[in-house]
Amino acid sequence: MIIPVAGFDPAYANWGIAEGQLDLSAGYLDEMRLDIVQTEKSKVKQIRTNSDDLQRCEDISQKVFMVGRRNKVIFCECPVGSQSANGMKAYGVSMGVLGALRSEGIQIIEVTATEVKVALTGNKNATKDQMIKAAMDLYPEANWPMQKEKGQLVVIKGKAEHMADAIGAIHAGVRTPVFQNLMRLYAEV
Repeated sequence: MIIPVAGFDPAYANWGIAEGQLDLSAGYLDEMRLDIVQTEKSKVKQIRTNSDDLQRCEDISQKVFMVGRRNKVIFCECPVGSQSANGMKAYGVSMGVLGALRSEGIQIIEVTATEVKVALTGNKNATKDQMIKAAMDLYPEANWPMQKEKGQLVVIKGKAEHMADAIGAIHAGVRTPVFQNLMRLYAEV
């Protein structure tokens, strides 16, 4: 049985998304599509901060809900808090969107940043570059964000790192006991 799945690397400014088709019997992930929702603080002085924040939340929610509704399972590298007020706002937005998604009945399987790194690279201390390289090696045909530099195509790291983490979330999530139990239910259908 093949099911559509997605991986999320939630963030207020750069929400990474990876979508693919997961073959439950063979354990193979195919047709990888990558995306990112990027938001930034408005530079227009006349816009109230809370109005700007609300618009950014809406931009994230629209894309995340669209992806969530077309996939059977979402694997998510859930954030774990912050040490600053702005970081805590970003944490609250990410968790709020995920909670709203779950309230719609969309299955979310949570994984940690360490699980994501280990699943993708085998190294719990993997760097962003190592994560990008591992993900690109696994899915070279995916729509990685590229740009020309000195006549060569190179990956746009600021976008690709979030996409790589989203891929890692899928790889980590399929190893969880929660997903293994869910697979048994799909096999019975």
